[in-house]
Amino acid sequence: MTESKFESVENKEISVEEKLRALYQLQVNDSKIDKIKILRGELPLEVQDLEDEIVGLETRINNYKEEITNLNHAVNKKKSDIKEANNLIKRFEEQQMNVRNNREFESLSKEIEFQKLEIELCEKRIKKITCHTSEKKTLIDESNIILEERKGDLEHKRSELNDITSETQKEEESLKRRSGEIEKFIEPRLLNAYKRIRDNARNGLAVVSIQRDACGGCFNNIPPQRQLDISQRKKIIVCEYCGRILVDPEIASSIV
Repeated sequence: MTESKFESVENKEISVEEKLRALYQLQVNDSKIDKIKILRGELPLEVQDLEDEIVGLETRINNYKEEITNLNHAVNKKKSDIKEANNLIKRFEEQQMNVRNNREFESLSKEIEFQKLEIELCEKRIKKITCHTSEKKTLIDESNIILEERKGDLEHKRSELNDITSETQKEEESLKRRSGEIEKFIEPRLLNAYKRIRDNARNGLAVVSIQRDACGGCFNNIPPQRQLDISQRKKIIVCEYCGRILVDPEIASSIV
C-alpha cells in the first residue's frame, strides 16, 4: 500500500487485506521510531534526573542560607539583650550608691546578679548559635561542590542528547507524520487494539508476520490450517499465545 493511497482513502469501506497492510506498515513505521528512542537510550531520563537533583540542591542551599539569616538575627537579638543587661547593671550599681538601707542594697544586688546570669545565658546561646551557623555554612560549601559537579554532568548529558537528537530529529518527525497519516486510515476500534497490544508487548511489536511456520513475536508454532486462514486475508487473526496480530510473509516482504 503506497503513501498516496493512505492519504487518498477517506470514509470508505476498505478490505481486510488493506487493513492488514496498513497495520503492518504502521508497525514498521513505529518500530523505526522505537529504534531512534533506543538510540537516545536513558539520556532523556538522566537529564531529567539531573535537573531535578539540581533544583533540589539549590532549594536545600537556599534553605540553609535562610536558616543562617535567622540564626544571625537570633545572635543580634542576644547581643542586644546583653547590651540592655549591661545598661541595667550600670544603672543598678549607680542606684546602690544612694540606697537608704541594706534591704534596698540587697534588692539591687539581686537584680545585678540576675542580669549577669542573663548575660551568661545569652553568651552561651550565642556560642551555640554560632556553632550551628558554622555547621550550616559547611553544608552550603559541600552542597555547592556537589551542585557544580551535577551542573557539569547535566551540561555533558544535554550535549550528548542534543547531538543525538539533532541527528535523528528530522527522521523522527517524518516518521511520526507518516504514522499519523496511516492511523487515519485505520478504524478507531482496530487502532486502539493495535496500541493496546503494542503497549503490552515488551518489544513494541503488535503486528508480526509468520516466520518459519511460527509467530514472529512469540515464536510459537502456528498450525498449517491457521496459516492458510492468515494467507487468505479475509479476517484479522491474532496469535493464540501472545495476542499479536498476524500477517502472512508476502505482506511483510512487500512493506519496508
